[in-house]
Amino acid sequence: MVRLHFTHPIHLIIGLTLWSLWFVAVYSGLSVACAVAPPSPEAGALTGLNAALGGVSLIAAVGLAALAWGSCQVAKQHKGRQRFHATVSAWLYLFSAFGVVFAGMPIIGVPPCL
Repeated sequence: MVRLHFTHPIHLIIGLTLWSLWFVAVYSGLSVACAVAPPSPEAGALTGLNAALGGVSLIAAVGLAALAWGSCQVAKQHKGRQRFHATVSAWLYLFSAFGVVFAGMPIIGVPPCL
């Protein structure tokens, strides 16, 4: 976590960029999987496709939360502009993690390819 230099302003956009990449990857993957090999509608929400998308969502949410925690820890060690960048980055990482959880809940609970 020390190598990530959370005081750099680039972290102000990385969290939301990771969230948008997760969104495009998961929902385009869902669309492609439904077009190529849709699971049986009788299977409900317990399909391999939903498990895979839920796993990717879980990894993304935990990763973003870890980045938020690391950025928060770095913010405590600095003052001034560096603290500001690390603090705002931590909140943006946390916001992105909640975005993954919020947008990922339908993937886990709703049958795919409706």
